[in-house]
Parts: sequence; C-alpha cells; structure tokens
Amino acid sequence: MELRGDKVLLRPVARGDGEVLDRIVREPEVAAWWSPPESYERMLAVVVEGEVVGAIQFHEETKTEYRHAGIDIFLTARLHGKGLGTDAVRTLARWLVRERGHHRLVIDPAAANAAAIRSYRKVGFQPVGVMRAYWLDHRTGLWQDGLLMDLLAEDLS
Repeated sequence: MELRGDKVLLRPVARGDGEVLDRIVREPEVAAWWSPPESYERMLAVVVEGEVVGAIQFHEETKTEYRHAGIDIFLTARLHGKGLGTDAVRTLARWLVRERGHHRLVIDPAAANAAAIRSYRKVGFQPVGVMRAYWLDHRTGLWQDGLLMDLLAEDLS
C-alpha cells in the first residue's frame, strides 16, 4: 500500500527504516511525546522527497456498533511546522474513510502538545474531551493528560 498526499508519501516501513525511525523518535522534541515503539512493522513510513522523515500508524475497531479507526504520528523535529504532519494525517484519514469505510476517526495527542492539536484541527479533528492522567511520561515518570479528538467523515477537509 502506498498513499500519496500533497507533500508526503506513506508506504510500509521497509528494511533499514527502523534505524532512521529510532533516531527520529529519540530526538528531544519527538521524545517529549513519544516512546520508542517495540516494532515499526505495523507503521507506515512518512517519506518526503525520498527521505524517511517519520512514521504514522492506524488501528481499527471492527465491531459494527463501535466501528472507527485511530491514528498516531511522529515526524523529525527539523521538519515540524511545515505542514507535513497535517498532510500525512489527512492522507491517511482520507484512505481510512474512503477505502476502509470508517465514518469516525480518533486521535489522542498530549493535551500540552499545542502544535499537534493545531495540525489535527486543520484536517478536521475536533476536541471531544480531556483524558486525565492518560499517558505515562517516560522522561519524568508522571502521568500526563491527553486530548481526545475525533473527526466524522463529513468533517474531513
């Protein structure tokens, strides 16, 4: 599967991408919000001009009465603020709605991650509520709040 956005290409993580992604997820600006995953095998590489610059993943709830999908993403800090995350999330969201048939998507950034929240709002995600003590900050050992955001198919920009 390859998905093309305006600025990014999303493709399965390939052999050798793991080292690059390990370096990215350990950048201080990325590590503030992400812990290194056990594996990148279920993720898609975010590629810009032939360079792996991050990863995005999705999960699906397939029970009919709760059917929806969720998205997570990280990008190298040197490319933050350039619209690449917005493009990657929008590209994956469109595929999840159009090809996988989801009517609702969720994303759950740290409540303090204002840049991520702004990016997701550009795609059409709306805040639903704060999830108190949602994720354990591995750097401080303290529980941090998360912001649950969702997007309905008709809100997708």
